[in-house]
Amino acid sequence: MATPECSHEFSATDPDETTRPMTRRLAHASLLPNPDDPHVTNRKTRGSTPGSSIGRADSVVFQDIFIACFTSSLSLSRRCWASLPSMSKQRVIVEAVLAGKSQREVARLYGVSQPRVSQLVTAWRTGGWPALEPQSRRPKTNPNTTPQTTIDHVLALRQELLDYGADAGPHSIANALEDTMDQPPSVTTIWRILTRAGAITPEPRKRPKRSWTRFQADLPNECWQADFTHTPLGNGTDAEILIWLDDHSRFIISATAHKPVTGKIVLATFRAACIQHGTPQSTLTDNGLVFTTRFRGGANAFEIELLNLNITQKNGSPNHPQTQGKVERLNQTLKKWLNARSQAHNLDELQTLLNEFVDYYNHRRKHRSLQRQTPNSLYTARAKATPEHNRDGHYRIRQDTVHNTGSVTLRRAGRTHHIQLGTALGGTPVRMLIHDLDVIVINRETGEILRELTINPNKDSQPRGLKPGPQPGNKKGGMPKGFKFEK
Repeated sequence: MATPECSHEFSATDPDETTRPMTRRLAHASLLPNPDDPHVTNRKTRGSTPGSSIGRADSVVFQDIFIACFTSSLSLSRRCWASLPSMSKQRVIVEAVLAGKSQREVARLYGVSQPRVSQLVTAWRTGGWPALEPQSRRPKTNPNTTPQTTIDHVLALRQELLDYGADAGPHSIANALEDTMDQPPSVTTIWRILTRAGAITPEPRKRPKRSWTRFQADLPNECWQADFTHTPLGNGTDAEILIWLDDHSRFIISATAHKPVTGKIVLATFRAACIQHGTPQSTLTDNGLVFTTRFRGGANAFEIELLNLNITQKNGSPNHPQTQGKVERLNQTLKKWLNARSQAHNLDELQTLLNEFVDYYNHRRKHRSLQRQTPNSLYTARAKATPEHNRDGHYRIRQDTVHNTGSVTLRRAGRTHHIQLGTALGGTPVRMLIHDLDVIVINRETGEILRELTINPNKDSQPRGLKPGPQPGNKKGGMPKGFKFEK
């Protein structure tokens, strides 16, 4: 009898597998004759009884064919079963044992160990055919699983932080848990808990943080950042909040409410902050007119104050708020905190809220970029920087024409100064070379220096220092040459 080619896989998913006789199931393979073949049908008809699908004699014949097919060539059988799904092979091994073959013969026939055959038979007797399917290797218990009490505590703390108006990310939650738990979960574990609970909203991809140029002052008071932001009041009007922030420690130097912020207010708050916290070495702001008027040709009162105190002034590029990123990010934190509270109806109520926020931010809120330290602890940990000798000052060149009254004007620190040149020079075009308080006035037509002076910032008029009355050599009069007053 020729050994049939093993080119057809056994079907282990037929819904009638559990009730169809073994010989009918093997008929799906090329190892047995097909029961639907006409020749087989004739044999069934001759030997079968009414109501049965296969006669007893034919069943014996099929069983003999089955045994002959699988005992004819051991090597061919092993190659065939190696290509079958594991479920089919395990089931056929059990079927062969149930057909009457010994476990040792089945083990040698299919290339497995005898204990493995015994194991499959025992599994079938215990759990039926499903027991032969591959079982999950996942452990029933995991000692590293986060306790449910910890999960509930993390979720409750996140909601508490949101209600308070504070940041409620994994790092903020980890900082809060350090004060209440002996062994708090890691930031990654907290992130997984929030993700599984659907408490984290996926955000679009952002520019990588490594692409930004990050800077931080080495010492407290080495650089103060300043900015102001808007917030609505309960009476339907807007207020503005002016903030001074230490670049090294993120310590809020000052946070005040105004309506609106002006150049005088900037100067006043800066002077008050210097009295309380010392004079900074430099400042960093945007190009708002309350901070700088360099694009308008002159210096405002705040810039003059910095110059007088030898403080270096730095301004970010126009339309690039990332330069002042620390104070800009603080504005976002502040607004989130204010939105979680009842709206202030006037500046006094808003200032009360600002004072409460400053105390929370400086002394209780641990900052992620400060290695989970508070701004106050870092601000007071080292000696503060002081202003360096800085006499670069402000340089300007101003073109003007002498007025009929004999003076030219110069605006400085928000104050207009009248520089007297004499009525005889009325209408003369001049050029003024300006370095801080030092001014040189030059006749544009002849190049003659008309006057050199140092401006007195406390006076509007800058007189020539001559005595009243006609000057010597004046055609309109005056004392004769060589005239001396009597003693």
